[in-house]
Amino acid sequence: MSAWLDLIMFAALFAVILLGFPVAFSIAGTAIIFAILGWAAGAMDITLLGALGQRVFGLLSNQVLIAIPLFVLMGAVLEKSNIAEELLDMMGRLFGRVRGGLGISVVLVGALLAASTGIVGATVVAMGLIALPGMLRAGYDPRVACGIVCTAGTLGQIIPPSTLLIILADVMSNAYQQAQYEQGKFAVQALSVGQFFAAALVPGLVLVMLYLIYILIRGWVRPQDMPPSPPGQAHPTGPEIFAAIVPPILLILAVLGAILGGVATPVEAASVGAVGALLLTGYRLRRGKALVLAGTAALILLGVMAGLFPVRLQRSDLGPGDWALGMFYVALTLAGAVALIAALRAGLRGGVVQQAITSTLTMTAMIFATILAAGMFSLVFVGLGGEERVAEILGAMPGGATGALVFVMVFVFVLGCFLDFVEISVIVLPLVIPPLILMGHDPIWLGILIAINLQTSFLTPPFGFSLFYLRGAAPPEISTGQIYAGVVPFIGLQAVGVLLVWLVPALATWLPGAIF
Repeated sequence: MSAWLDLIMFAALFAVILLGFPVAFSIAGTAIIFAILGWAAGAMDITLLGALGQRVFGLLSNQVLIAIPLFVLMGAVLEKSNIAEELLDMMGRLFGRVRGGLGISVVLVGALLAASTGIVGATVVAMGLIALPGMLRAGYDPRVACGIVCTAGTLGQIIPPSTLLIILADVMSNAYQQAQYEQGKFAVQALSVGQFFAAALVPGLVLVMLYLIYILIRGWVRPQDMPPSPPGQAHPTGPEIFAAIVPPILLILAVLGAILGGVATPVEAASVGAVGALLLTGYRLRRGKALVLAGTAALILLGVMAGLFPVRLQRSDLGPGDWALGMFYVALTLAGAVALIAALRAGLRGGVVQQAITSTLTMTAMIFATILAAGMFSLVFVGLGGEERVAEILGAMPGGATGALVFVMVFVFVLGCFLDFVEISVIVLPLVIPPLILMGHDPIWLGILIAINLQTSFLTPPFGFSLFYLRGAAPPEISTGQIYAGVVPFIGLQAVGVLLVWLVPALATWLPGAIF
């Protein structure tokens, strides 16, 4: 019996989670119980738990994961400031007269929100409340409408900046270093969040194209499922389109451009994103609009000029021109600070900042509590010999490295029907990734395949989170069965996306290779 404690521990974890206990407590409690059982049965050295303190300290001092609360705050501020509502209204008026036009607008807005907020729940709920009733009034088949809304909302997991990609980058980097140690390499290489952001960009756009092609084809083959919007809606003017679309795109370019261009680390870029979201909120709330706009322009000018013409005021050999330029930079900084204070004041008065901070604290606490508990779980699992068992199982798969990867992808897909992406990322992946890398799989390519797979977990019944989010936001006449039926074609499109990245690895490896 003691020889199978590692597998029993894994099965027990699923049972406890499915009973409805909070995930972090379920993971940590299962680990403690099986540590005691393993110690009593002589299958585990209990002193191994002494390493838990080091794991906790390593997590709290992890520079990569600091970006998570900042990106979550950026997304929460944008979501609470009704950016989704404005974008959906604009895109609906822009594409509504085309067959499937409302569906196209939802996918495009989902992609824009994915690159600016990265929060799946907020995106699905927003589109479920705003876009879904409009699609139903236009005569859309309820299953098709639900499937489009659910799937567009999950783009926040694959299009950077994404919480999934940040966690995955940390897990993959640790696994890659572990695999290098096992190969006898002690001058190990690490993987960065920027590499995974770059690697996910093209596959994310490929998925968007697959969704759009499917909507267009289905609108042509079955026009009764996705009719055009009824006439009467005013076509948006150029200034309206500019005001709704350009600011979020500029924020996206500022954040992703800074990371991919090597100008800033992910944490610094996330800080820029949070500040930019707050300024955008102040601008949209129409309070001190000119002041916020001027301050934002000053900060952009400061960022560009300080990069091109840096000045270090602590040096002793500065001339009058350097001091003048330095004072100009100080003036730009003060103008930006005044604009930020004005935006913060507007956000506080509108209740946006309070709601965004509450949402950020809740989500960040959930993520970090799960990661901490998973660290304890994996420590006990390794102590019970689970790591060797996983390596043996993967090594025994028919088909060698390809067979082992197919097994892991299917296993992760099945787990995605029951577990959240955070649990899968921090519990399962550290166990299965090192053997796969040792078998010769490229870690960047492997990470993107798994990222698309984990994105799919938001759509897979019975516990796909997007399905639950939409169930809570959908009109009462929409049944759970219609939501489940609507996502089935898109799960197939996700499989096509995985297959494309599998067959054409350059989709995931070309951009990070060119940039980094």
